[in-house]
Amino acid sequence: MSDNQNLLAEQRRALILDEVRRRGGVRVNELTRKLNVSDMTVRRDLDALARQGVVEKVHGGAVPVVDASSHEPGFEAKSSLEMSAKEAIAKAAAELVVPGSAIALSGGTTTFALAQHLLDVPDLTVVTNSVRVSDVFDSAQRRSSQGPHPHGAPGAATVVLTGGVRTPSDSLVGPVADRAIRNLHFDLLFLGVHGISVEAGLSTPNLAEAETNRRFVQSARRVVVVADHTKWGTVGLSSFAPIAEVDTLVTDSGMPQSAREEISEHLRELVIAGEPRPADDT
Repeated sequence: MSDNQNLLAEQRRALILDEVRRRGGVRVNELTRKLNVSDMTVRRDLDALARQGVVEKVHGGAVPVVDASSHEPGFEAKSSLEMSAKEAIAKAAAELVVPGSAIALSGGTTTFALAQHLLDVPDLTVVTNSVRVSDVFDSAQRRSSQGPHPHGAPGAATVVLTGGVRTPSDSLVGPVADRAIRNLHFDLLFLGVHGISVEAGLSTPNLAEAETNRRFVQSARRVVVVADHTKWGTVGLSSFAPIAEVDTLVTDSGMPQSAREEISEHLRELVIAGEPRPADDT
């Protein structure tokens, strides 16, 4: 794999993580040969993956960290992970939005990043169960009422925040949220996920959030999952939709080629942020 010599750090780490998960563990000397990089580079990559909590370093290598499927990190903890990837995904996903659309944004740090790219899109109606997403639009509208917007007039979206019980990731879930979503219809749903895989589909560690996300999917004409490469192969406690119900996955360039090929076999559209889309896409 001599071509990997020039891989970006995030792409190289994604390959390492894929190898760790597939084989159940790797050794440093194996990775140096496979990736054609130095021992020190591999150890730095393993340190970075260990800080993200996705691998555990052991003598001479690393093994996967298997979190409890019901463990749900808080919003701040998730915000510090894969920041550049989430920003790239948000920018690419925003290009899918047409002015005047009715869209829904689920909870999550990637949908939070996306919301900031939607502020200048005119005449949107935004339904969300994310307190953080709602705050993005509310703050922008307060600023616009106090003076000129630095990038021109903001889109002045109509925002509907569902009620519900607040989760550690600042999403509102449960019967109140479910009832609010049930009778609505969206042109486009942007869905953040804890995990996505061919076998388990879309999943979350929170049972109530799974039901609320299920309602979102049922109410959307088009379902767009926004998820960085580390979410592929992760499985939470509760599945809420099969992968066949996803129209588009927007992810980052760290997604390994083997995973891209598997995803393309099961999804209608795969968008890699920062890379050209196929010519027949519209």
